[in-house]
Amino acid sequence: MKLPSKIKFTDTKMQEAFEALANRYSDEKKMHQWLTRAFKDIEENAFCGAQIPTRLIPKVYQKKYQIKNLWKYDLPNAWRLLYSIENTKILVVSIVLEWMDHKNYERRFNY
Repeated sequence: MKLPSKIKFTDTKMQEAFEALANRYSDEKKMHQWLTRAFKDIEENAFCGAQIPTRLIPKVYQKKYQIKNLWKYDLPNAWRLLYSIENTKILVVSIVLEWMDHKNYERRFNY
């Protein structure tokens, strides 16, 4: 099932961090390009990522964002984009929680 969505950030700090990547050095500029591509894919289909089982959702996300679902989008170089999907009757919103390298992803999920 393909479900279009609108990208939102958890807060302005997260959005500013994403926007700042565009004006940085080459590695960070690449991250901006990867995230831009991921956002485009998620806007076209909110379910394009891999769903994290509910029992594995880190408690920090449940507490801080009150999310009921968590999705992972694999970025190049083993980076991960984590987002949640909210469905209002009018609009599906994909909320960007954070992006991190694989090492920090494993720490967050206690792997």
